[in-house]
Amino acid sequence: MSDTTSGTTAADGDERVESLIAELDAADTEFVRLRERVDEYGVDALDRVTGACEQVDRLFERYEDRATDYDDFKGYVEFQDTFVEFVADLPEDLPARDAFEAADETFQRSRLKEKHFAQAREDLQPARDLAQLYEDWQEARQRYSDARYAVAQRLETVETRIADLEQTLEWGEADLDAPVERLRDPIETYDDAVREAFTDLRRDAPARETLDVLAAAAAEPLLDARRPPTRLLEYVHDHEVGEESVTKLLEYAGYSNSKLGHYVDDPAAFQRCVAANETYLDRLDAEPLTVGWPPPAATDLRWWADAAESVVRRFAPEDVVAALRVVRELTHDAEYDRLQTTAVARAELGERERERLRSGAVERDLAAAREARDLLATALDEHPPLEER
Repeated sequence: MSDTTSGTTAADGDERVESLIAELDAADTEFVRLRERVDEYGVDALDRVTGACEQVDRLFERYEDRATDYDDFKGYVEFQDTFVEFVADLPEDLPARDAFEAADETFQRSRLKEKHFAQAREDLQPARDLAQLYEDWQEARQRYSDARYAVAQRLETVETRIADLEQTLEWGEADLDAPVERLRDPIETYDDAVREAFTDLRRDAPARETLDVLAAAAAEPLLDARRPPTRLLEYVHDHEVGEESVTKLLEYAGYSNSKLGHYVDDPAAFQRCVAANETYLDRLDAEPLTVGWPPPAATDLRWWADAAESVVRRFAPEDVVAALRVVRELTHDAEYDRLQTTAVARAELGERERERLRSGAVERDLAAAREARDLLATALDEHPPLEER
C-alpha cells in the first residue's frame, strides 16, 4: 500500500499543495518584474556588462597593490595601460559604459593611491547595479524553474496517490468471503511440488544440468530468473566436476586448495569460476518457477504457465507438470477473475484499510486528491516552462 496507509492527512496534503502553488505564484511575480527591467537593456547586453565588471575585479585584484606602491612604477604603468586598453575595447553601445570611462578618468593621474581605487569603485557602481540586476534575473529564473519543478513533482505524487486510492476502492468492492481456496489449493500444490523437484535437482543432478535449467528459465521473458554467470556455465560444461551436483560444488567451494586438488583437476580455475559464484549457487531455488500468492490476472498466469512448463518439464516428474497444467486451466474458469480479485484484496487490505473503506475515509481522500491534482495541473498550465515564455 502507498499513501492510503501513510501518516499524511488530507489536510497536510492540501497545505503542501497550497504552499507549492503560492511559491510558484511568487516566483512568477518576481520573474515578470525583473524581466521587465532586463528588457530595458537586453539579456545579452547585461551579460556583457557583468563580464566587464568581473574583468575589472580581476584587474583590481591583480594590480591594486602594485599600482599604489610608490616603488613599483612598472606596476603602475602596466595597470594604467591595461585599464585604458580595457575601456577602449568596450562596445560603444554597452549599457553603463560611461561608468567605466569615469573610472578610467579617475586613474589618469601621475600617482595612484587607495582613495583613487575607492573613487573608481564608486564610479563603477552604475555598471555593478546592472550586473546585480542580471544576477537577480538569473536567480529569479532558477527560482521559477525550481518552483515549477516542485509543483510538477507534487502532481506526479498526487496522481500516484489517486491511482492507489482508486485501486483500494476497487479492492473494497471485492467479495472478501469468496472461496479463494479454489485457486489457492491447486496453486500451493504446484508450488510445493516444483520446489521439491528443484531441491532434488540441485542435490542430485549434475550441476551443468541444473544451470542449463536456469539458463532456459532466464531465456523466457515471463520468468523472473537470473541467467547463470557465463564463466560458471562454461566451466561446468568444460570440466569433469560439472558432473557433480550443485550441492557438491558448494561443498567443494569450502575446501582449501590442497584438499580441493583431490577432487578437481585445476583448483585455481575452480576457485575463479565456481567459488567466486558461491553466493549465486547458494541462492538457487525454484521461486522463478512458482506462482506465488495472490496469483496474477488470468491472462498473465496463462502465458506465464506456458513459459514455465517449457522449463519445468526439463527436470520435474510428470505429476509436477500435470499440477502446473491444472493451474493453467484455472485461468479458463469463469470465476477466476472474481476469485483472483478477492485474493489480491485480502492480501492488500489490512484491518486499517478496511476500516477506512467502511468509514468513507478513502473516498474523501480520493476527492481531496483529485481536487489537489486539478489545482496543480492548472498551476502548471498558467505557468509554462521558461523556454515557452
